[in-house]
Amino acid sequence: MPLGSSSNQQDLQSELAGLLGRARRHHSPCGGGQIVWHEWSAAGSAALPLVLLHGGSGSWTHWLRNIDTLVATGRRVLVPDLPGFGDSALPPDGRDADAMPDVLEQGLQQLIGQAPCDLVGFSFGAMVAALLSQQHAHRVARLVLIAPPGLGCPAIEPIRPRAWRHLQTSAQRLAAHTHNLREIMLHHEASITALACQLQQLNAERDRLPHRRLSRTDRAAQALLQVRCPVHVLYGEQDRYYLGQTQKIEAVLRGCPGFVQMRAIADAGHWVQFERPEPFHAALLAMLDRDTP
Repeated sequence: MPLGSSSNQQDLQSELAGLLGRARRHHSPCGGGQIVWHEWSAAGSAALPLVLLHGGSGSWTHWLRNIDTLVATGRRVLVPDLPGFGDSALPPDGRDADAMPDVLEQGLQQLIGQAPCDLVGFSFGAMVAALLSQQHAHRVARLVLIAPPGLGCPAIEPIRPRAWRHLQTSAQRLAAHTHNLREIMLHHEASITALACQLQQLNAERDRLPHRRLSRTDRAAQALLQVRCPVHVLYGEQDRYYLGQTQKIEAVLRGCPGFVQMRAIADAGHWVQFERPEPFHAALLAMLDRDTP
């Protein structure tokens, strides 16, 4: 999708092109189309593959500020565009998180065989990761959920995203996406840069699953009751979905057999790995390096 001709738009294109230039692109079957995967890896890595699942109305670019740091630790990093988002085809059966695990497992079989991986999911991708860990338990060595929904704990504070699909011009849509970035994703006004807004627009306008509903249920919590691998949870301290809810959410998680810890990243909103990458990396890597309890 064209991003226009401003210097900021060119900067975003350049940053994306730089990461893509260092990636290997893979494809796996997805109904009548394909899932697009990107892989970054350090030479000679012996660590478990690290699979990152992006959030709703997103793509692999939700991890834009994290990939290089994770690869530098020696990881083989695999990041799909989830079915129905980014460059990937619609899921073959269903239009919500429960349509994702089997087709993702098929792709992982192709890419890493029977090897286990460490699985990290953000927001909608965290719910997908919980379901995948439930349904394909052999696949996941450690599970890290970043601001997971689907725990039966809806936000207390009203969150009012702005509709944009009816808007006629790119400028009007960009204004709506900027509002939604402020309303949902980021805590600090300074974080809502032109690049962040353009990235939000790029991703949201390729979202072909607009009527997802499972995040409003307890589907992830029910799945986690059957997950035995270590489960860690990270969230932004100022995440509006979590404000006033952390004790209730942690109580739900403590009923899950694999739960290890729930940790907040200070001074961050929902898209914590973008807004506060340095403390996010420190927390995530500590969780991934932790021995199995």
